[in-house]
Amino acid sequence: MYKLQRYLNHAPIDVLFKQNKEDFIVTEVPLYEFSGNGEHLILKFRKKDLTTWDALQIFAKHFECKSRDIGYAGLKDKNAMTVQYISIHKSYENKLKLFNHDQIKILETTYHNNKIKIGHLKGNKFFIRLKRVNLINSRKIEDILKKLVNFGMPNYFGFQRFGIDANNHKKGEAIINGELKEKNRKLKQMFINAYQSDLFNKSLSKRIEISKLIDTFEAKEIYERLNLPLESVELMKKQEHPFKLIMGDLMCHYPHGKIFHIENLEDEVEKFNLRNRVPTGLLCGEKVKRSIGLAYELEKEFDKISKENGARRYFWIFPSDIQSEYKEDKNWMTIQFFLPKGSYATELIAELIH
Repeated sequence: MYKLQRYLNHAPIDVLFKQNKEDFIVTEVPLYEFSGNGEHLILKFRKKDLTTWDALQIFAKHFECKSRDIGYAGLKDKNAMTVQYISIHKSYENKLKLFNHDQIKILETTYHNNKIKIGHLKGNKFFIRLKRVNLINSRKIEDILKKLVNFGMPNYFGFQRFGIDANNHKKGEAIINGELKEKNRKLKQMFINAYQSDLFNKSLSKRIEISKLIDTFEAKEIYERLNLPLESVELMKKQEHPFKLIMGDLMCHYPHGKIFHIENLEDEVEKFNLRNRVPTGLLCGEKVKRSIGLAYELEKEFDKISKENGARRYFWIFPSDIQSEYKEDKNWMTIQFFLPKGSYATELIAELIH
């Protein structure tokens, strides 16, 4: 895999993180409160060592329905303890009393008017446990967490997006280039989406690399090294945030809202610092806005797909509700935080410990 740029400059921190049900817990936060009434039965359940697909198959077998009859908001990791919600028609409620599975526990039930759909999710709460953490490293981690609170983090797609062998994006690229045929429609789409994600990650990494150069070198040196307009370099150098905005960037209200091109760079820099706006990156395809000007000059290198559905994705996000606790007697450090939907806790850990 392509080595992604990290925006923080600390050396790697030698601690142990294993993605398992004891050390990695994910709790889904619904987009809205359920009404308590309606024809759909809502199940809040906890699973361990199962993918969401595995759990859906288990529920479908028990309820004697098709898995597509079950609504869910998002996919959760297998190598974790996860809490999430599904919906099913309340006509299946009587069969729920007989449900029993070693890896799934029903925690709560309620009702709602609508079926849960993909994306009906505010985000996720995470609990992670780092092991083999000495006192010095615990203090380093605390300092880095403060930076993540202040500045946020890159919204990279995590390694999970690219498959067990980390090469789904290569298959997607081969399909787009006509070098590979894939008859399975779902697999084909998954490979193409992985390629879009890889291009997005590379585009974001390139922007972080440029931002770090802006902070390191004088404006004239940047102009000579990168052939960027001197005026643009000088505007970027004035920005305190580690990720530099550029005229032509497509911004989005945060944590949700409309996408728009920057008109006043100074205003948008201030609102980015206040977490009211974030820059977006391209998931290339059709029916999607492109950045303009210098921002697109940097983006177009990664604009390689035209006939698939495209989208914009936050380049940057702000973790919230960050809490940490160090247990010196066990050399453990626990960290809890919230991320908006579509963001990866493993990327926060990667930024944290490099």
